[in-house]
Amino acid sequence: MKKDYILPDLNKARNRRNSIERVSFNIDENYNLLGQGKTYYIETHGCQANQRDSETIAGLLDKMGFVASKDENADLFIINTCAVREGAEDKVFGKLGSLKRIKKERKDFVIGLCGCMAQEEKTVERILEKYHQVDLIFGTHNITSLPKLLSDIYEKSKKKAIEVYSKEGEIVEDVPVTRFVGHKAWVNIMYGCDKFCTYCIVPYTRGKERSRLLEDIVKEVEDLKNSGYKEVCLLGQNVNSYGKDLGLGYGFDVLLREVAKTGINRIRFMTSHPRDFNEDMIDAIKDNPNICPYIHLPVQSGSNNILKKMNRKYTIEEYKDLFDRLKAKLPNFAYTTDIIVGFPNESDEDFKGTLDIVDYCEYDNCFTFIYSKRSGTPAANMEDSISREVKEARLQELNKKVAYYANLKNQKYKDQIVEVLVDGPSKKNSAVYSGYTKDNKLVNFTGENIKTGDLVNVKITEVMSFSLNGELINKVD
Repeated sequence: MKKDYILPDLNKARNRRNSIERVSFNIDENYNLLGQGKTYYIETHGCQANQRDSETIAGLLDKMGFVASKDENADLFIINTCAVREGAEDKVFGKLGSLKRIKKERKDFVIGLCGCMAQEEKTVERILEKYHQVDLIFGTHNITSLPKLLSDIYEKSKKKAIEVYSKEGEIVEDVPVTRFVGHKAWVNIMYGCDKFCTYCIVPYTRGKERSRLLEDIVKEVEDLKNSGYKEVCLLGQNVNSYGKDLGLGYGFDVLLREVAKTGINRIRFMTSHPRDFNEDMIDAIKDNPNICPYIHLPVQSGSNNILKKMNRKYTIEEYKDLFDRLKAKLPNFAYTTDIIVGFPNESDEDFKGTLDIVDYCEYDNCFTFIYSKRSGTPAANMEDSISREVKEARLQELNKKVAYYANLKNQKYKDQIVEVLVDGPSKKNSAVYSGYTKDNKLVNFTGENIKTGDLVNVKITEVMSFSLNGELINKVD
């Protein structure tokens, strides 16, 4: 039987050309009633980009007349996936297995899979071969095709609806969005990645670096502010590469200044690549008090040998120099990082370099991982003589050091009053509220007459390594 779909191709996904198509989206009115009487549930795995994609998926479904379900008992179940680590993929396959029972009981139950896993050829082949309960597969470049794909299933009775492109990507504006929270928002400023770190699948699953126009970004932030939002996070795989592809003579520093002019209370951004962080960006951050005093600066390893194998294209000396310049101009900022341990053939000396950079920078927090082999990336073909036991022992040693500095950094908050943007009641205790300071510290606190989205002053009464406890002083005007 001839297939009416094309599988993703990582070799094609490596291609990079200069032209990027920019289009404005309009949903076909024929799809507006497609979801009438039907409910949907979206389960999101992975990074902030995936969370933002899920908001777009929800916006499209809402536009088609679907209604969001508060639990998994929905007519349409979509899993938005992450492919960065093997563990994330294993969770998805486990979920697909558990949904098989529901599919047997309810033939009209539609299961969809999207996100980065959908951009991997071997993953899609595995799903088609072993997970026959999956009806719908669409890639990171194909979100706006969702109405048509669902029409194929519901109206044309197709058994499978699959659309996954292996291409650089495009910029699509005016796509409907349903924000999952009403006080802080993700704002995409660019998509894709051109760095091609040897361990990372993202340049293949997310496509070429491509920036949105400055005026479109600023307008989105202005609209959010006018709707009552107090915080935005500017999103990109490498935000400080913003604008390079546009050739218009401005970069991330100019964007930061223009977004700051909107007057929105808080501006965050992630993630920054050390290779592209320059003085103009540092000055833009310093000059605008509504840019939050928090920078996430992934180092990945403290060894030049490993950094070279990772294709990070900076040395640990260059990273230290950047960190020193940041600290000199932004001394009261919180700094966090990402670190991978157990990269192929990482020696004891290499690992010692990683411990040394943590000692040097004294990060407020580190997100640490054991290297996870990703099929199709150069690192996946590297020989590795380091046992799993050694890698796990190194991770434990690193995490102890990370916790030490996290606790040390948090000590200065004891008995201090901090401003917190309230996210809502704590998941563990409804009498306790939680939120984040400007420098991204998690605060759990008690108080009365508090609601999600409030800006409040909290006195810190107890300090832990990765969170702070306190009590409400007053609301911020």
